[in-house]
Amino acid sequence: MSTPDPVSTSLPREIWRLLVRFRVRVGIALLFLIAAKLATVSVPLILKNIVDALSRPEQLAALPALLLVGYALMRFASTLFNEWRDLVFSRVTQVAVASFARKIFSHLHSLGPRFHTRRRIGGLLPDIDRGTAGLAFLLGVGLFTLVPTLVEISLVLAVMVSRYSNWYTLIIAGTFVLYTGFTVLFTARRAIHQRRVNRLDSDAKGRLADSLINADVVRTFTNEAMEVQRFDGIMRDWGLAAYDNQWALFRLHVGQSAIIGIGVASVMLQAGSDVLTRGMTVGDLVLINAFMLQICLPLNSLGFVYREARDALINIEKMIALLRERPEFEESDHLPELRLQTGRVEFRHVVFGYEQERPVLQDVSFSIPAGKTVAVVGGSGSGKSTLSRLLLRFYDVGAGQILIDDQDVREVSVRSLRRLIGLVPQDTTLFNDSIAYNIGYGRPGATHDEILAAANAAHVHEFIMSLPQGYDTEVGERGSKLSGGERQRIAIARAILKNPPVLIFDEATSALDSRSERAIQSELEKLSRNRSTLVIAHRLSTVIHADQIIVLDHGRIVEQGTHPQLMERNGAYAALWRLQLQASPVH
Repeated sequence: MSTPDPVSTSLPREIWRLLVRFRVRVGIALLFLIAAKLATVSVPLILKNIVDALSRPEQLAALPALLLVGYALMRFASTLFNEWRDLVFSRVTQVAVASFARKIFSHLHSLGPRFHTRRRIGGLLPDIDRGTAGLAFLLGVGLFTLVPTLVEISLVLAVMVSRYSNWYTLIIAGTFVLYTGFTVLFTARRAIHQRRVNRLDSDAKGRLADSLINADVVRTFTNEAMEVQRFDGIMRDWGLAAYDNQWALFRLHVGQSAIIGIGVASVMLQAGSDVLTRGMTVGDLVLINAFMLQICLPLNSLGFVYREARDALINIEKMIALLRERPEFEESDHLPELRLQTGRVEFRHVVFGYEQERPVLQDVSFSIPAGKTVAVVGGSGSGKSTLSRLLLRFYDVGAGQILIDDQDVREVSVRSLRRLIGLVPQDTTLFNDSIAYNIGYGRPGATHDEILAAANAAHVHEFIMSLPQGYDTEVGERGSKLSGGERQRIAIARAILKNPPVLIFDEATSALDSRSERAIQSELEKLSRNRSTLVIAHRLSTVIHADQIIVLDHGRIVEQGTHPQLMERNGAYAALWRLQLQASPVH
């Protein structure tokens, strides 16, 4: 069994690998960053010299044009270098977001039905969206906001220490410590509100998606008002949580601004006192004022960055939690491919339950000889469709074995197993794409002629050609623009195109009327000829020609044999047959 990939759950390590991969770009961006900060710090120094020169007109021989031009150039250079930095580094951020989106997309496809049946797709998507956005923010902030801000503050402090009284350094350092402590404490308190806002936002998106997916059901039961009321309740809670979050943000901002205001006032009072006592010039006061702005703005920026970084980490929590979800089973990368010989399938003493306390299959044993058709019938909840899910290894058996050509399906690559099995399910869903795409999905790379041949075999070609756009017709979300029977025939065409050695028909004609069913049944029989075929059926008329019929009842095999044999026994199968004849005289 493979162990969880530590990279998938270690965000700092993943970011570090990305930075190493793009080290040249990162290096160039850092050079632009340093150049921008040097230009930014030099602006107040030039301004001080200009003010000092212009404040002594008796000593001024000429306008300090060079200083004035230099002042303008340094301001422009600061902006230019920052823009170059963002441009160079943008590629790194884009690749990081795309990489994580691809990783989580791939990971979600590796998770089994248990995960997907308990999660709302409408709530899952905002978690992923917020997570990738948070990652992009952290990547840009960590390198190009946090680092340059600290560099700028360090440069300013170095100038202040070398030129002026230690009082200035003490006031600035005290302001910095007080601001940092206040920001850390109040941001931690606000995180509680942010998590609640995110949770309610995901709930709202999930409710919205679920309601819209079931729009026909809502209209049928005229429950539009009830749906709006339920959604309104979630949004009301979200609004209250968002207000609490904003109130916490208000307290944080006001406190930060107050600390900065006290620091600036203290420094300027000291500077004004020094000017009055001739301890420094007016230019020095302008320089100190400019430097205080350059310290306070980055300091405020650091507070913003810290707060937003905490929010980003909260947003990423759900994405990392998704990456930590483990599949139903984790197979080794070194499992061998399934070696197909004849295609014989065997269920050997299979026991299975979706929940431990509720078994679905109990000691089920039967085989599907190579090239033969075995049908499984029984009442609802007897475990028929579970057989197909186990054969495709969507779930692993609790006990017993499932073998293909004497190879346990748990001991071969799951991809090689599923490549050899074709499925026509009872509930067919299609991609929101063209009909040609949905049929061609059975065998990527199939030619248009091969798609047409599969459609003809499934008796759906004439219907498709009657549509204005033919095979380019968009089928809508989950195939909603087509009827159930039309979707079913496209699913059959898809299976025909795949041309697998093992077939599963899980109520494959359940959505068809009797005429369409009879037309397609002969094609299904041709398709299943010389293939190992498992037919799961409710309509007994579709399985009378099967080589073997198995009757399931509450997860156990109660009868098996051919149609004539089972009718002669006058047992459970015969009772089901008579029941269906009474309900549907057509049969």
